[in-house]
Order: sequence, then C-alpha cells, then structure tokens
Amino acid sequence: MIDNIKENPEMDNQTKQKFIFEISRQIEWVNWLVISMLKLSKLDADVVKFYKENINVKQLINEIIKNLEIPIEIKNQNIVVIGNEDVSFEGDYKWQQEAITNVIKNCIEHNKNNGNIFVTYEENSLFTKISIKDEGEGISKEEIRHIFERFYKGKNSSENSVGIGLALAKSIIEKNRGMVSCKSEVGIGTEFIIKYSKVI
Repeated sequence: MIDNIKENPEMDNQTKQKFIFEISRQIEWVNWLVISMLKLSKLDADVVKFYKENINVKQLINEIIKNLEIPIEIKNQNIVVIGNEDVSFEGDYKWQQEAITNVIKNCIEHNKNNGNIFVTYEENSLFTKISIKDEGEGISKEEIRHIFERFYKGKNSSENSVGIGLALAKSIIEKNRGMVSCKSEVGIGTEFIIKYSKVI
C-alpha cells in the first residue's frame, strides 16, 4: 500500500485515506505483537519485577471495561459486573490489568453481537476468584486443551489473531500466585476462571 501511494502521486484522496487507515491499523497490530513477544520473553527469563499492592477488583474491572469501550460498542455487547466493592487481592496492578484485559478481549471477540459478558468476583480466606463468561460460540473439547498455548489459533479465531493474548495472560497470572482455567460448551459460551491465592 505504501508503494502504491508512492508510485501513484495522482491517486484520489479517498483511496489514499483508505490506504493510510489500513497502514495505521496494521502498524498498531505489529506494534502490539512485538511488545507482547518481548513481554513473554521477559517473563520466561524471569527478569520482570512484580510489585505487591492491594488491588481492588471492582476498580480494576471498571478500568478495563473503560479501556475496551470501542470493541464493546462495535459488537453492541453488554458487560455485567457482579461482586462486592471490597473484594481485593495482592499483586502488580498494571500486569494483572493486562492479563485480565486479554481474557476479556478474547470473550468480546468470540461473543455474539448484542451478547452479554458476565464478570463476577468474590473472595474467601484462601483465594480471590474472578469469573469471565461470554455467550459466544464456545470451544470444542479438542480445542480447549490448547487454549493457553502460544501461537495456537482456534477454528473461529479472527484473521489477525496470532494466539498470544491468552498465553501471555496465563504467564502473568501464574507469576502472581494465580491460576487460570477455562470451561466451555459449544453453542452456549465460554467461562474463564481466575484465582489469586492468598496462601504463601
């Protein structure tokens, strides 16, 4: 597209603007890919310093939803958040924000238009639990075992998916004494369950 713009100085402005928009979109995607790969490499090398702070789950989820307003609006989806205001866990706010954002983004992508996504959270003496559930196409038993593998693309993945988001989320959550699992039913939806341990 850049070559086309260079070689056709008389190109009409509307076509040129379409090309520029698409170039910008692809640059953003490549930028995200490179940054995600660097983060995975740092996590593998165990050189990331995680800070310990008290994270209020309601505040965390609300900020994530605000950051994802555009894709939510495009598919006209509704995010339903259920949980007590004082639920919290200990971890690195920015890293856990990224992990849970990747999980919610995955649900948005695979959820149906006009569908709901339910985010529920609770805590007990052992762990804080966050559940993220969509009403999408679901994942088959054959695919679900690979869902957190790097570069794995499911049959219903988007064209631009490279299978990094969930793998990155899993690595980040596990570095924070957490665990993430997934259960799904084809035609019904998918649920991701994240648990942050309170026991050292």
